[in-house]
Amino acid sequence: MSFKTVARVVNGESGVRPETAARVMDAVRLLGFQPNQLASSLKRGSSQDTIGLVIEDVANPFFARLARAVEEVTRVRGLLLITASSDEDPVREREVIDLLVQRRINGLLVVPAGRDHRYLSREMTRGMAVVFVDRPPWRLRTDSVLVDNRGGAQSAVEHLIAHGHRRIAAIGDRLDVYTMAERQGGYRAALAAAGIPIDQGIERFDCHDTADAEQAVQQLLALDDPPTAIFGCNNRMTVGAVQALVRLAPGVALVGFDDFELAGALTTPVTVVTGDNDLLGRTAAEILLRRMDGWHGPVGRIVIPTRLVVRGSGELRPTP
Repeated sequence: MSFKTVARVVNGESGVRPETAARVMDAVRLLGFQPNQLASSLKRGSSQDTIGLVIEDVANPFFARLARAVEEVTRVRGLLLITASSDEDPVREREVIDLLVQRRINGLLVVPAGRDHRYLSREMTRGMAVVFVDRPPWRLRTDSVLVDNRGGAQSAVEHLIAHGHRRIAAIGDRLDVYTMAERQGGYRAALAAAGIPIDQGIERFDCHDTADAEQAVQQLLALDDPPTAIFGCNNRMTVGAVQALVRLAPGVALVGFDDFELAGALTTPVTVVTGDNDLLGRTAAEILLRRMDGWHGPVGRIVIPTRLVVRGSGELRPTP
């Protein structure tokens, strides 16, 4: 079988008998071959240095800020950055990463949605640098840069406890998301340290967007013994909580995790715990570039600290 025949099959061209094409594709799958979709563009002189960034949702301000920080680092090196969203779907995560790999990217930054990243081992063996951001990899040994989710959540709830609250609700996304599980852990640790019993009836870890969070807060406020304070476990949860509280219970205290635009411009500005998103993105990108440059130091995990931004909503005290 000639090289030209193989090239025709791989490139999807006609003129090859079906049985021959089937044999070629069997060999392709066996060898794990990936077509180099950048080859033609490289002949036209475009950049050979391309980095992929897979985030949850480019529309989320947290991830948009992260992507911008990565871009600022890569642009200095003259690298092309391709950004894709996984929509918190492990299947979509694998699909977009496969597409990026087919384009022969030199490095990959991932905010993971899945729980098994062994499929990247082959590409790393072939020389592709990989760094995980915001969440660690699962079943894969590689670098990661994270925020102190547990410590930040604990400090947020401790702040509410210090202002007299004992009935503190938590609003979050699914607990199979690493950041949510860590933040629930910090929330519960703060309650336990203060001798406050855990009440799962005021935990809502099944919200995906602001509408879900708003509805969850409405339900909590309708309880016979409603919470006097709320911990929003990410920016979308906090925005949804604000929308409900403004209408129904403006005196309920609120602290969110992750800052968001206009948080300081509301009638009662929102107190938040936040990491340095710019530092998170820059650090991950700089580690990736070092790996791409041939650095073979030990795999590491860097944790970015959080800080409490006091604005007013977290300082409201429970009404008698």
